[in-house]
Amino acid sequence: MTFRWTTATASRLCLAAAVLLLLTPVAPAAEPVPLTIVIFSAPSLGAFLPEIITKKSLDRPNGLAIKFEARPPDAYATQFNAGEFEIGGSAAVLTVGLADTRGVKVSYLFNLFDYWGAVVTQRPGIKTLADLKDKELAAAKGTTNYSMFEWFARQKGLDTAALKVVNTATAGLVGYALADRADAVQLWEPAYSLLTAKRPEIRTVDFDIAGQWRAAGRGAHIPYLGVAAHQSWVAKHPELVQPLYKTYAAAADFVAKNPAEAAAIIAGSGDAGDRAALQKLIEDKQRLGMNLASAGALTNDIKLVYRAGMSLGLLNAMPNDATIYQGVLN
Repeated sequence: MTFRWTTATASRLCLAAAVLLLLTPVAPAAEPVPLTIVIFSAPSLGAFLPEIITKKSLDRPNGLAIKFEARPPDAYATQFNAGEFEIGGSAAVLTVGLADTRGVKVSYLFNLFDYWGAVVTQRPGIKTLADLKDKELAAAKGTTNYSMFEWFARQKGLDTAALKVVNTATAGLVGYALADRADAVQLWEPAYSLLTAKRPEIRTVDFDIAGQWRAAGRGAHIPYLGVAAHQSWVAKHPELVQPLYKTYAAAADFVAKNPAEAAAIIAGSGDAGDRAALQKLIEDKQRLGMNLASAGALTNDIKLVYRAGMSLGLLNAMPNDATIYQGVLN
């Protein structure tokens, strides 16, 4: 018998196929995995990319639903180390190392920013770091940025024990500088750009970060701030590290390609001057130091930062290798 293909036959087959498609169960779209990440309160580098992730919903394409919780530095360290938060988005290399030496098992997953810090003053008698001896310095003393400043200050011959440090939260540093309430203020980005936009006449005391680091044989990069997690969380959720990295990578890419829009998002309720200052910071790149890289790719550089912490007495031993996540991230 000869089979004859007709228009009617084709129509019946198409109809049958359509019915089968309707009857075939469709798997529901996977719900995004909820994650809660603790970060430093703004203005801080730890709050820099989370603003972009939240406003542009960059977590959802990677199957995540991230909630960021902001805390001042001391509260951040206490709550993260205690395990109240399993993931930290303002994880400084030295605080990860310090946690390990105290028995808190955490891993630095990936780097976001390299180190940059500054000392600013309105006092005419302060021109070099040496002039800070016996002076009052406002700083967020519990932060890695301040600890790294101590390392650089000591290379310049300043005994930081001779400083009268007024400890304040990161959000208060700009206020101290604007009000001239201390002889000098130690701070970093994005607070530095916001401050100098409001007070362009304020002077920066240079301590040659890149030059000193290279002279000490430390290399080109100073891994500073990134994302860390408790090792127990990593062991339970190894499949979430890569999408978390991709989410932050998407935010970093957006910032680099859209400096004006990114600056407006990060500035939040700030004024036009704040937005312009942040845009300039993003476009300048040098002080921002955005350097997204897996911790494993920066192993040697991270260990050099650990050694700096040991020389300060901040770390009493070299942190365990497990503090540096070795998974491949791209």
